Amino acid sequence: MKPTDMLKRQHREVESLFKKIEKTGEGTERRRLLDQIAEKLEMHTRLEEEIFYPALREVESRKAEEMVNEAYEEHHVVKLVLKELPQVDVEDERFDAKMTVLSELVQHHVEEEEKEMFKLAQKLDKERLAELAEEMQAMAGEAPEGRRAA
Repeated sequence: MKPTDMLKRQHREVESLFKKIEKTGEGTERRRLLDQIAEKLEMHTRLEEEIFYPALREVESRKAEEMVNEAYEEHHVVKLVLKELPQVDVEDERFDAKMTVLSELVQHHVEEEEKEMFKLAQKLDKERLAELAEEMQAMAGEAPEGRRAA
């Protein structure tokens, strides 16, 4: 598995959870879904910040550096919103507003990564991409799929 494929899969999982939380009005279920979103985003940001983004800086281009710096800042804002959400009652209208803002932040971040950043990652050689995939799978507690990357 390529590291970008793993990140894309995680993007789709979080997008699916956002859709589910929008459709449910039941408080306990909304809280459970919020917890899942927070857990998945926490792992995802760790993978990116500790493994993927530092590797992307190896591309040594101004574009890569700018994108990585912006991505760290976007993560920071997402973490701020996630930190506030547990204190907001799921029945409160502010909960829906914060969830909308969080969803939009994440969607913007995902679009930039998938359209631009992941293309830059392809400038890393296949061996380096395979190493990244293994590191990311180990951190996420996933079984490695061998040393293949395309």
